[in-house]
Amino acid sequence: MIMPKTRRTYCPTCKKHTIHKIKVVKKRKRGELSSGQRRFRRKMAGYRGYPRPKPSGEKPTRKHDLRYECTECHKSQTKPGFRVKKLEFKG
Repeated sequence: MIMPKTRRTYCPTCKKHTIHKIKVVKKRKRGELSSGQRRFRRKMAGYRGYPRPKPSGEKPTRKHDLRYECTECHKSQTKPGFRVKKLEFKG
C-alpha cells in the first residue's frame, strides 16, 4: 500500500485540521506484569510441555501503527493500526 508522507487531518491539541507528518511506529515489548502473561509464565514453569498447541506458521500480514505528528504544535497521536503486507510512503 502506498501512502503519502503528509496528510491534512484533525489535531486535538490545536483543535483544527492541520498538516501531519506520518511515520510507522515499532511495536513495544509485551508487558511482563500483565495478568495474562503472569498466568502464562506460571503455566510454563516446571517440567510440563507447552500448555497449548503451538501456533502454526506466521500471520499473512503485519499490523502497522501510524503516528501522526502535527506540523504546527509538534504533538503526535497514534491512530489504530491496520493489516497490510507492505507499506511505503511517497511524496
